Amino acid sequence: GHAAFTAMRARGAQVTDIAILVIAADDGIMPQTKEAIQHIKNANVPMIVAINKIDKPDANPDRSMQQLTEFEVIPEAFGGQVMCVPVSALTGEGIPALLEGILLQAEIMELKADPTAEMQGTVVEAKLEKGRGPVATMLVQEGTLKIGDAVVVGTTYGRLKAMTDYRGEKLTEAGPSTPVEILGLSDVPQAGDKVEHADDERKAREVASSRVQDDRAKNLVVKNRGMTLQELRKKLDEEELKELNLVIKADVQGSVEAVRGMLEKVKNDEVETKIILSGVGSITESDISLARAANAIVVGFNVKPEGKAKMEAERQKVEIRTYTIIYELIEDIEAAVKGMLEPKFEAQHLGEVEIRVRFSFGRKGIIAGSYVTEGKVTRGALCRVRREKELVYEGKISSLKHLKDDVREVTLGMECGITFDNWEAFKEGDIIEAYEMVQINA
Repeated sequence: GHAAFTAMRARGAQVTDIAILVIAADDGIMPQTKEAIQHIKNANVPMIVAINKIDKPDANPDRSMQQLTEFEVIPEAFGGQVMCVPVSALTGEGIPALLEGILLQAEIMELKADPTAEMQGTVVEAKLEKGRGPVATMLVQEGTLKIGDAVVVGTTYGRLKAMTDYRGEKLTEAGPSTPVEILGLSDVPQAGDKVEHADDERKAREVASSRVQDDRAKNLVVKNRGMTLQELRKKLDEEELKELNLVIKADVQGSVEAVRGMLEKVKNDEVETKIILSGVGSITESDISLARAANAIVVGFNVKPEGKAKMEAERQKVEIRTYTIIYELIEDIEAAVKGMLEPKFEAQHLGEVEIRVRFSFGRKGIIAGSYVTEGKVTRGALCRVRREKELVYEGKISSLKHLKDDVREVTLGMECGITFDNWEAFKEGDIIEAYEMVQINA
């Protein structure tokens, strides 16, 4: 997947007993494949490689296996210990061999869990659903999770009201290695939070509350540390740094992490993004109020504003941008940051003119009879006039004539008459350099 979902892939590796690395036989190893290999190594779990899409005409499983050796992943076919299974998710070819390989690896590892032990698990994903409240997808790793159990999940808690399996069917209990979706938590947990059994809901609330206080204390220390005094003084003195304030809402915690991680990198020397709030769920009136107070843009990923929130945004003139594709979201914010830059200009040379004669022309005053020796000159162009090596004038060409006609521009080899803004002290032999200022960060 997209580079933005790094955290999601890292969590996936951390909660597995055996990692299945999927490589497309036609594309081979891609940048995110390399990253996934590193996550698997960091998690220190055994790996089985599934080389998918072998049904495609340009499939080349041998090339994929050869590429794996570059990352110290040595397939069994090359004398290593990593099982590689060619498969086709489309036709089903090789899938039985892959499943058999997983069972064999589990047998070798002697994977066992005690369903009677104290329940432990990990949140894989979490979201806020309308009508259902906080919903967490978790993996039971030890013990057995039952309806009615009191649990602590990071800084949230609750008593389980409902539990479903990956097919959406209701469960009353779930043993080790069972992925389930649970309802009944007080708030949306963070993906990666540990799920722990508590004696009762009161005890669970006390533990969660204590963790909230600890987190606040840690955040206070971090915020107070902030930037160094030297950096703060420099920014205050210069008053140059601009901020694009953002409120981020997304459908699930993994999406929030992905969007937040990518947007925090969007900045340049003059403008940086500042995330005022990020959270799970639809865009609400309170999000709009916060955005209005902070002059922020509201960014929604796979979510939409509630009816009242949309009306409030129109009333308060708060911009809401919603997306379903992360590439488009990032590109738009990058464009917004670029648009906040102060325009920068550089001088672009137009041409040079030699003044050959001074003459009077009625109310026009003194005119410089000139000859274009290089490039072109335009009416209204900026110019520098040099006398030998000395700069004697810097300003603008106010009028331009060819013969008796006013013209917009003259080019190489043409004679012309030039007047300047409030300056007539030119001499024969002076050189006029014409230029224009061009925006370079448009």
